Amino acid sequence: MSEPLYAEDLVPGTTIELGTYRVSREEIIAFATQWDPQGFHVDEDVAAASPFGGLIASGLHSMAIFQRLAVDGAFSHWSMIAGRSIADVQMTAPVRPDMELTGRITIDAVEPRGPGRALVSKSCELVCGDTRVITFRGSAYVRTRP
Repeated sequence: MSEPLYAEDLVPGTTIELGTYRVSREEIIAFATQWDPQGFHVDEDVAAASPFGGLIASGLHSMAIFQRLAVDGAFSHWSMIAGRSIADVQMTAPVRPDMELTGRITIDAVEPRGPGRALVSKSCELVCGDTRVITFRGSAYVRTRP
């Protein structure tokens, strides 16, 4: 593994592409059955009659997909301490079976917060092609260079 990225390496204005993930029908139903068992997430007949016109993923499932992409594509390379906040979550389009989702993070600010750490503020989005499905702001503590 290469040297981790420290707070000083994270430049405001930089956008980090996190990779893609294809969500399956079976996964949507399995996640929702355990964590968000509303009809339009778990039952195709109920979903077809809903305003969504078909099965959709739970927003929590979509956030979990983003988090996995963020860990694989960014956080596992950072000298991460811990997440601090998630704010202004907007679920702007439904996630449907077989969608290929792409995550990205834009670094908004890096602010020193005491010895050995900084608060990294970021804008996050999960998209399918040109369609944003989730946007939110987040922050995390990242170690500064020793």
